[in-house]
Amino acid sequence: MDVLDRVYYMRAIVGVVAGVVAGLIIAPGTDQSTAVGISVMIGIIFYIISIAIGRGMAKNVPKEQRKKVATNGVFPFIFLLIMFMILIFTALHQSMISVSQ
Repeated sequence: MDVLDRVYYMRAIVGVVAGVVAGLIIAPGTDQSTAVGISVMIGIIFYIISIAIGRGMAKNVPKEQRKKVATNGVFPFIFLLIMFMILIFTALHQSMISVSQ
């Protein structure tokens, strides 16, 4: 398996973890702008962590591939962060969701 593939999958896993953390931290009743700010800050923090891990994984990679480490896997990171944040928040607070009839 190529180093960039491992960085891609590592970043996807970090996106899942960030989504779970964001889903746990955001409380029901939080206004939308605060919830968006919290999720963006969690995403930035976890993405910086994934960059540090990715650089550690790509020590013996040629220089032109090493530049791709910072951006490789950014879309699955964002998608999985949002998806798991919604899933965890909904699962924890489904009793508070009102159904209009």
